[in-house]
Amino acid sequence: MSRSENFELERSVGPGPVFRRDWRKADGRMLHLYGRSPHRLDPLPEPSDDIAQGGELRFHPLRREWNVYAAHRQNRTFKPATADDPLAPGTPSGPATEIPFEDFELAVFENKFAAFHPAAQGATRLGGMATEPARGACDVVVYAPEAEGNLHSIGTDRRQVLLAALIDRYRTMFAQGCEYVLPFENRGDEVGVTLHHPHGQIYGFERIPEAQQRAVSAFADGFDLAGEIAEAQPDYGIGSAGGIAAFVPRFARFPYEIWLAPTQRREGPWDCTDEELESLAHWLGEVTRRYDALFERPAATMMAFHAAPRGGSANYHFTVQFYPLLRAPGRVKYLASVEQHTGLFTVDVMPESAASRLREL
Repeated sequence: MSRSENFELERSVGPGPVFRRDWRKADGRMLHLYGRSPHRLDPLPEPSDDIAQGGELRFHPLRREWNVYAAHRQNRTFKPATADDPLAPGTPSGPATEIPFEDFELAVFENKFAAFHPAAQGATRLGGMATEPARGACDVVVYAPEAEGNLHSIGTDRRQVLLAALIDRYRTMFAQGCEYVLPFENRGDEVGVTLHHPHGQIYGFERIPEAQQRAVSAFADGFDLAGEIAEAQPDYGIGSAGGIAAFVPRFARFPYEIWLAPTQRREGPWDCTDEELESLAHWLGEVTRRYDALFERPAATMMAFHAAPRGGSANYHFTVQFYPLLRAPGRVKYLASVEQHTGLFTVDVMPESAASRLREL
């Protein structure tokens, strides 16, 4: 593709436009570079390795859910040295990275070790068991070229570019046939992070996952999240600005769990007003800052965007949900036998106490 091929996104966030440059890597995967300015650097040489195209799905007959099996992920990059950071910008004299350019603002590329792939073919035939190819999409989202940082430290403008990029990827994945799209971030060793360069991921699913389908059904059956947010104020609120509320759910499963949500029902970030998106960008950083202050260290968290499936669904209300894997400084919240075997969580911190402590920060 031409070095000058940049597109201005239909939906920007914050002051000024956001541009996207598309680049096909030597191994065939797509790389998208997002930023406030068009990206025009020349690419660096890179290898053209063979890439595994997804895994397979098997249906669990007792839990009534599909799980993905992708053996090639066992060989994915594991805690590399700083000099071998695959998410860093490329250099003419250094090892090849996933981003063959000497600089960028924010990058999104197809995961080399994808569990889901649009061209996934074949699945093991097992008598009496349903199996399917794991079709879908897996992206890696690199927040910044710097090897250290987090959603707070990258700054407001970069978080706004991130939201514009996520909206763009939602539209693309929906158009490619994904029924559900989940942007998420794993942060910290306790979550199993193997690359510490600040980044997130996006999974596109061919079918709606079971947990998300239950949420779709709950909203369709009349659950009113806007009413729940209003009812829970002020005891469970952390703050509200620009039409976005930050709060601890009264039904939180994790100690210090935080949700971000528009105070008025929206189906996804694409459905939010400009003011709501700017406020959401603020709170993504502010929640990260408060967790680090609360736990006195970079806090291990699992964050995900919960938006409506392709085509929308009745009464759906978009949220961003943060699940911390610490229950106090130096104390891990383990998901042990009861939680894993029953799905019944034992919560050591009352949600109202958590909200009070998080407000103080």
